[in-house]
Amino acid sequence: MAKKTPLKEKNVEELVKLLGEKREELRKLRFEAAGSRPKDSNAPSKVKREIARIMTALTQKKNA
Repeated sequence: MAKKTPLKEKNVEELVKLLGEKREELRKLRFEAAGSRPKDSNAPSKVKREIARIMTALTQKKNA
């Protein structure tokens, strides 16, 4: 498994790409939950937290 790099070390383009991927993942989780009982009911909230962390990192990079 690849080692995770902190969000602070990524550049703006990588963060924007990651943000898009996480938003798509959240969308898929919502559709899964609407169709049937999800395996991990906490998954959407975990993805939302990751999205918030990415957005915070983007704001810090833009303001710096």
